[in-house]
Amino acid sequence: MSVVPGQKDKFTPELRILVASLLSMVVILLWLKYYGPKPPVQPPQANRPAHTGPANSGAAPATSSATTGPKSLAAPVAPASAAPVSVPRKSDSQERTITVENDLYHVEISNQGAVVTSWKLKKYADDTKPPQKCKDGSNPPCVLDVVHQEASQQTGWPFALILDNEELQNAANGARYQVSTPASTLNAPADVEFSWSDGHLEVTKRLHFDHSYVVRVETSVKLNGSPIKAGLGWLGGFGDLTVANPAPIETVTVYYSEGGRITNYPHKKLENIDKWPPGLWQGGKDFVGIEDRYFAAAFLPPNGAAPGTLETRYWKAWHSVQVNGQDTPEPVPDLAVSSSAIPAAVRVYVGPKDYDDLKKMNPPLHALVNFGWLEFVADPLFHGLKWLHNYIPNWGWSIVVLTLVLNMLLFPLRISGYKTTMKMQRVAPEIKAIQDRYKKYKINDPKKAEMNKEIMAIYSREGINPVGGCVPQLLQFPIWFGLYRALQGTIELRHAPWFGWIRDLSAKDPYYILPLLMGLSMYLVSKMTPMTATDPQQQAMMKVMPIGMAAMFMVIPYPSGLAVYILTSSVVGIVQQWYLNRTHPLPAPGKPARGKNGKKS
Repeated sequence: MSVVPGQKDKFTPELRILVASLLSMVVILLWLKYYGPKPPVQPPQANRPAHTGPANSGAAPATSSATTGPKSLAAPVAPASAAPVSVPRKSDSQERTITVENDLYHVEISNQGAVVTSWKLKKYADDTKPPQKCKDGSNPPCVLDVVHQEASQQTGWPFALILDNEELQNAANGARYQVSTPASTLNAPADVEFSWSDGHLEVTKRLHFDHSYVVRVETSVKLNGSPIKAGLGWLGGFGDLTVANPAPIETVTVYYSEGGRITNYPHKKLENIDKWPPGLWQGGKDFVGIEDRYFAAAFLPPNGAAPGTLETRYWKAWHSVQVNGQDTPEPVPDLAVSSSAIPAAVRVYVGPKDYDDLKKMNPPLHALVNFGWLEFVADPLFHGLKWLHNYIPNWGWSIVVLTLVLNMLLFPLRISGYKTTMKMQRVAPEIKAIQDRYKKYKINDPKKAEMNKEIMAIYSREGINPVGGCVPQLLQFPIWFGLYRALQGTIELRHAPWFGWIRDLSAKDPYYILPLLMGLSMYLVSKMTPMTATDPQQQAMMKVMPIGMAAMFMVIPYPSGLAVYILTSSVVGIVQQWYLNRTHPLPAPGKPARGKNGKKS
């Protein structure tokens, strides 16, 4: 990178550009890692609407102050204004679990509340590192379960019923439903119906499973024979609980789409349930759901339904987790979906955020793969990688090939920057003479403007772009950031191995070998790149930048795939710079110009 030599105690204009670019890179990388200050820990609130869950492994479900346990549940009292209607009672005498499977998932549904107690995605393992024995006793890799067992026992389960009357809601979610099939295991395609009645409140849930990630759910609720509004909830959180950095709760958001735009709500922006009075729903939604970095649950309208027909509400509950041996409250994002149609029918997608598969859905869901504000860079990089992966089975080598292609495309700019370096070295003595004449003036003195005019006149005379030498490096920054977003947010790169110790290109190098090699190669490139003078500030900056980059990759868990790109790019840069130094040797520095007093400067 070309820098004009100047006073030893002042930054040259080109060096200021380099410093500003480096600082901008550091700020953006840190911002990408830390999304603002941590919220203060709030005391746990009453988890209303609370739900009694099914027994899990023989343990009774936890209850809150707003919850009545299933063992003590009596028939709910009908509202005084409701006319008594003779409705047959319907319930089951014992708890049952129905398992539904296809090639993609393993779903367990309890008739205690007719709620989902487990939703395992067969094609994906959890993020435990190093692999440990699974909760069910099997050997790793452990199949990912997106239902959070402990949080759900305290706050409620997926597919719980959401009613405006809390007493009726707790009764429906704590009751034992009759199941339409005596079988305990079903293979998709399959239909299963759960029904219950206490003589006043009637609830029916019908579920249809096929060979895709989408499940159709129809919910019907009647009170004294008359239909009432009901919602279907996803409670207890969502996603992979085994991620280490950041904490799982930091990656989970609820979202809705309205008018083609997705709005996300992390737990920091969610209110407690007391902010939602009975009967309050937000309508006009195309789809709603909850997601983490790589997986999503999306509630969609039935096929053929008009857009904007769904209604939603979202809040955060609280559950206790053990932190340093003490019970600590942790937020749990919850949401519910309903519609004006009775009975309420929705399609529920639970699966990976695969860009191409989500794009084929109706409505399209590919916007859930969020590349951030650098989407215009990350999106083509990702699809370029996917195209290469069609021919190169290994994602790591696909990144290497992509790096080679991009660096060859940028090579003409490197040549142009090198030529700029040659020109600037030729005029360096003349520039230094001008700077020496004005060195007695302060930086804010008007005379400094005259100095800059004289320097720019020389640049214009020689056809020099003062920042031309920085262009190749500056163009690498958006590529780095875009590839970072592509590696961090796409399911295809999750747990994708390269070779040897690199078993996950979306995670950091566990042994810090790639960052060390990356820093070393960047340092070699800087040493081989000619400078126009031995400016101590420039030399210090060139030494600090590789060290700083390597240190950031050790401290912050940046994807190792990004380190592969930077390392490969630096190795290519070494070869390209060797070629330029060999074929275009720099001219010897010219004699220093003379000042107005005739003395050498």
